[in-house]
Amino acid sequence: MKSGLFFLLIFFVSISNAQITDKEEDLKTISADTLDGWKFHGLTALNISQVGLTNWAAGGQSSLALNGIVSLTADLKRGKSTWNNSIDLGYGILRQGNKVLVTSGKFIKTDDKIDLFSKYGKKATERWYYAGLVNFNTQSTPGFSYPNDSVQISKFMAPAYLLGALGMDYKRGDVFTMFLAPLTMKMTFVNDDSLAYRGAFGVEAAQFDDLGNVLSQGDKFRVEYGGYVRIMFKKTFMENVTLTSKLSMFSNYINNPQNIDVNWENLLELKVNKFISATVTTHLIYDDDIQITDSDAKIGPRTQFKEVIGVGFSYKF
Repeated sequence: MKSGLFFLLIFFVSISNAQITDKEEDLKTISADTLDGWKFHGLTALNISQVGLTNWAAGGQSSLALNGIVSLTADLKRGKSTWNNSIDLGYGILRQGNKVLVTSGKFIKTDDKIDLFSKYGKKATERWYYAGLVNFNTQSTPGFSYPNDSVQISKFMAPAYLLGALGMDYKRGDVFTMFLAPLTMKMTFVNDDSLAYRGAFGVEAAQFDDLGNVLSQGDKFRVEYGGYVRIMFKKTFMENVTLTSKLSMFSNYINNPQNIDVNWENLLELKVNKFISATVTTHLIYDDDIQITDSDAKIGPRTQFKEVIGVGFSYKF
């Protein structure tokens, strides 16, 4: 993505961070610096939506939708060292259509996410840490080019991304962190013959001679080296309203470094009581290596965006 969006996102997070009062930040910093040991946090939520229509003159279709999320963190502080770990899982399905389709139990996937994260840091100054991180993400089930469910466009480990980075981590209590890594390796896995054959997700496609014979199969693995930035902002604005924002950006030093890969996730939690809540999640992705076919049948990189709004059962600890 062009550098303009890069600076726009940095500006947004900086503005949000600036709203923290000095007194509040001092209290959070004192608490974070004096308490050693493990801290565990988690959120689980299941949202259900159902519409049933019988002889409905206004038209429409019956539907059933389920969406679940699990977000767990485990943080360790011991002396000058910190270790932050998180697991984010999401899955959603939709069944929509007439009686024949509903009876057949045909479900369409609406969400699918596996994201594992681990970061270790050692204190250098009051707010800066020497740090390294590992991040892995993929999906759990196949994805299709709907409404054509015979064309598979993704699956477990196709794609999967493993990123390792070394750099410096800036922290302001538990509210704001910014990790800057000039040394980063990003690995892309496409563990599927047909997808690798087409060169999906930036891997090298199969090579052919002038007669159309295959000279080499498509690669299933790609490595990129570059710079990486990860920003996280988490704040409870009211007693039961919490916003978590995660922004990651990567630039490939060798191939088109001006095209920034962007991954921006937001989770807004609105707690009604111990077991009922509303969640709003958004996810924006731009990756110059992911080719998408638009409504005009043009193929190229596109900005991907997903939002999920749900009200249902949840438990937070």
